[in-house]
Amino acid sequence: MESPKIQRALISVSDKTGLDTLARGLAEAGIEIYSTGGTRTYLESQGLQVHDISEYTGFPEMMDGRLKTLHPNVFGGILARLDRDDDCQGLAEHGILTFELVCVNLYPFAATIAKEGVTPAEAIEKIDIGGPSLVRAAGKNHRFITIVTNPSQYEAVLEEIRTHDGSTTLEFRQKLAAAAFEHTAQYDRTIADWFACQTGEGDFPQTFSLTFTRQEELRYGENPHQKAAVYKAPDAEKYPSIVTARQLNGKELSYNNLMDLDAAMSIVLRCKNPAVSVIKHNNPCGAAEAESLAIACERAMAGDPLSAFGSILGINRVMDAETAKVLCEPGLFVEAIAAEDFSPEALELLTTVPKWRKNVRLMAVGDLSRKPFPWTCRWIEGGILVQNADVLDDPEEDWHVVTKCVPTDKQMEDMRFAWEICRFVKSNAIVLCKDRMLLGAGAGQMSRVDSVEIAIEKAGDRIAGAVLASDAFFPFPDSIEHAQKAGIRAIIQPGGSKNDDAVIDACDRFGIAMLFTGRRHFRH
Repeated sequence: MESPKIQRALISVSDKTGLDTLARGLAEAGIEIYSTGGTRTYLESQGLQVHDISEYTGFPEMMDGRLKTLHPNVFGGILARLDRDDDCQGLAEHGILTFELVCVNLYPFAATIAKEGVTPAEAIEKIDIGGPSLVRAAGKNHRFITIVTNPSQYEAVLEEIRTHDGSTTLEFRQKLAAAAFEHTAQYDRTIADWFACQTGEGDFPQTFSLTFTRQEELRYGENPHQKAAVYKAPDAEKYPSIVTARQLNGKELSYNNLMDLDAAMSIVLRCKNPAVSVIKHNNPCGAAEAESLAIACERAMAGDPLSAFGSILGINRVMDAETAKVLCEPGLFVEAIAAEDFSPEALELLTTVPKWRKNVRLMAVGDLSRKPFPWTCRWIEGGILVQNADVLDDPEEDWHVVTKCVPTDKQMEDMRFAWEICRFVKSNAIVLCKDRMLLGAGAGQMSRVDSVEIAIEKAGDRIAGAVLASDAFFPFPDSIEHAQKAGIRAIIQPGGSKNDDAVIDACDRFGIAMLFTGRRHFRH
């Protein structure tokens, strides 16, 4: 049968955004509107004629609104298959009206549990019952019913009705039905996760479902022959995130851009002073912390100038004009910059002065005082690995000097900085720092001594007086021997090797101070 003309709409929503426009458009199309308590009151306040669903069913709202639409007269009018004589006969025998359009969005459960100090009783009252039932019924019967679940759909719905003489196309209804079931699936997942926490299953419930929303399709993935898209977590706005950042300038972001911007911001988020990180292929090739952002930027870019060409920057402050001037110097090329925000002066400089001004992606991440995203996941063949994110501070009261030589205050300051950078370098990770500036990094090597040699080579003749940080213990003293020859005089590492004594003895022979933190930071 052809798409039925919409005669009646049932509207029951918590989010009233744009509702007056939708309802007015439906009324202008000659569509009768039926509604429940709060929604009906709102629509009537907008001067619209609305039928009370309770008057239609002959059954009042009860139990503080828990019981409103759960009635055969409502669900019969949604579930009826209009191309079947027996369904239509049932409608006629029982005086059931059809609803060809259902507009429902659900109680704000996620927003409620996100509030400070919300009680379990308050959360439970925001578990919608009738709403998901209406959505699922209309979605199931989308051959005949248009199901609307989001204010972003209202304009398209009205355009469909105007274009198709009071009806909508089956293709359009299918798309809305898919969105409707995504909506209820995400809603139920949020409730299930909350209950898991309430019942002691903690961070890792028995079942784990990912309900992310596609943000956009990307040009390609890590390589041009791979397709890719970026998806947003349900509560992504709560955290500082590249996914929710505002793009102020430049070409569209690529898969690799997003990976590197995320890595860049992860580093500087942990720095309390103005800080800049410089990322190349998901590893820091430069990083610095200073009393001013401009100085931090100069030092970060100077860490490995060759690798910094075409790099991605992370900045933990509002980008100011002085810092922008540093990046506008001739010979520099930056692919993308993520910062808390950009001052008007900085934005003007970065988008008008350098040769790369039109292409550089400028991402305003917003308030960086928010806590970082609490967990991470990695796909493996046949499954997924989920863990708490490595974002906890390492308590310095657990650190202890294990050598005869004690680090100076200056060395301690540099080791704190080096230890923070080290957790963001791929294992086996070695970083060399001086004056809160990254001089060289050895990343992703199969042996730790190889990483030490690479970091030393990167640091060059600047290495004298630098400190070394290692993301995990040294299995042998050979790395210590390389470090002392290069001029390293202080080392920070987790400890925990069966050869710790031999490593400590080597440090004592060479007059190197070494600190054990008791916690490693592998990043595979």
